[in-house]
Amino acid sequence: MDIDPTEYDIAELGPKIKDVDDPEELAEMLDAEEAGEDRAPVKTLIEDRIEKVSEEDGAADPSEVDLTEMTVADVANLVRDVEAIETLEDLLERERDGKDRKTAKGQIEDRIESLRETEEGEGEEVVVEDPEAKHPDLDHPTADKQYVKALDGGDYRDMWVYCETQQGSLIDVSKEMLGKARELMDGYNDEYGVPASEASGGSEDESSGEDESVVAVLIGDEVADHAETCIAYGADYVVYLEDDRLSRFRHKPYTEIFCDMARGAGHEYGREDRPAEEWRDYDEPRYTVFPATNNGRDLSAMVQAELDSGLASDCSDLFIESSEISNPAKTGKPGETVTFRRVLHMKRPDFSGFEYSTILCLDKPGREFHPQGASVIPGSFDVPDPDDQREGEVIEHEMPLDDDWFRVAVTDHDQLEGGVDLSGNEVIVALGRGIGDDPTTGIELGLDLVDQFEEADLGLSRGVITASYQFDGHVEQYVAEERQIGESGQVVEPDVYIAAGISGAVQHKVGMDESDTIVAINTDTDADIREFSDYFVEGDLFEVLPELTESLEAGELDLKAMADGGSVERRSADRPSGQRPREDEASGGRSRSDRGDTNE
Repeated sequence: MDIDPTEYDIAELGPKIKDVDDPEELAEMLDAEEAGEDRAPVKTLIEDRIEKVSEEDGAADPSEVDLTEMTVADVANLVRDVEAIETLEDLLERERDGKDRKTAKGQIEDRIESLRETEEGEGEEVVVEDPEAKHPDLDHPTADKQYVKALDGGDYRDMWVYCETQQGSLIDVSKEMLGKARELMDGYNDEYGVPASEASGGSEDESSGEDESVVAVLIGDEVADHAETCIAYGADYVVYLEDDRLSRFRHKPYTEIFCDMARGAGHEYGREDRPAEEWRDYDEPRYTVFPATNNGRDLSAMVQAELDSGLASDCSDLFIESSEISNPAKTGKPGETVTFRRVLHMKRPDFSGFEYSTILCLDKPGREFHPQGASVIPGSFDVPDPDDQREGEVIEHEMPLDDDWFRVAVTDHDQLEGGVDLSGNEVIVALGRGIGDDPTTGIELGLDLVDQFEEADLGLSRGVITASYQFDGHVEQYVAEERQIGESGQVVEPDVYIAAGISGAVQHKVGMDESDTIVAINTDTDADIREFSDYFVEGDLFEVLPELTESLEAGELDLKAMADGGSVERRSADRPSGQRPREDEASGGRSRSDRGDTNE
């Protein structure tokens, strides 16, 4: 067995097993996972690969298959991999002599036509026309936008990381991204540190062959204080711009500043008075990475649009690989496969619940797409250990700031006291739409359970945040968007994750599926969360949560044993309605009186 699945998370494992074609090796991997981490999503991934390989091994021979025993869908699946027109013509004749189904014949005829077009077009380059020339009768408002145009033959280098600050502090996701960027570019330089004559960044892009760098970007007020921290976490260069008017995130100036930083001296669409810089001599970054925070999502979309490239948003993993592409829109020639090198693979959860889509940003004939851009879900990567001995260069960026960018001023504001950081807790109790029958009581029960642990907190699914539930005042403070867990919320990895009344949609799953032990409580035995939970309790959360709390109070339940693989037994207990822990039983420094509970 060449691949040990227990050494990878699911996002890393997927690309590694897609080329494994030996069912026996896949079976060994499945056994290793069951004996080790025993993660349901990983086992599902391996089982799906086994099934696919088995289907390929047992694929029907088109020249011998009995079409009368196949559905139209089976015929469509059969013909899509047939490359010989003669074989397809034989299939078409046999279908006419058999069931003579119009749809089945159409599938075969479409495949024949596609192959004939490919044969006729082989060697012919795709003709690229400007939109204005191709459609002269249409209005093209973007044609006059100076800053929304791609380069032609641009020089691209380095990975740029936007490092967000909040309340004067460098937030953790900035450190996560710097650590990941350092890892990626170290591997990149090992792979692609070759002479310029052998290097290519896409289908055409060339490079000097020198090592490429991690560039941290800081924009705001007094952000230079974080420059050395960025270097310690992996940056080779830190480019910053300070102005007291930038103390709050503003769409227009932040976008203009980042794009001005990204464009090199002499850039075709850049500032005419832009001076040359000693530390860089290229047109634009090769890659850009932003945090998928509220501000980071906005900035990433606007920057990539201004630089006329694409964006993969809310990614949970990144890696750089070559890709074999045969799409004529990208290669320029039908029937030809081109190797695109240095491609940033941006993985994000899709809507299947167990799979991830990989987004690629590729050039096409006559059109370059750089920088290749992604925004990253906070918590997707570990915060690395800082290296205070690392050396780097700090560059203060200078540019004129237009007063029109600051026409709107914030004269007054309210600010929430503190905030909620769910990461770092040993236990998280998460509540979903299952509280809908009695929302206030549901929150109370969740808080009761939280109070049984020293390092625990309450989380919520997006369904609770967006629902129109009515909560009594003493729990209303706990129903806040900052407690949301999932793709558009926080990402957590506690020792124990208790999900009560949560269905387990993929958007929630990506925020908690790296938890060591997942306990799900749900009345629906077909809920998606059952597939990736370590323990599933079929029952109403209004009955089960009080039982759990009582068992913990009495010392009858050991959550550590659950996390280590022990057994769980659900008991029945007659608990008086409204019973609560004593006020002095505080969790994480919060007593019952802190939440204003008047129902003691």
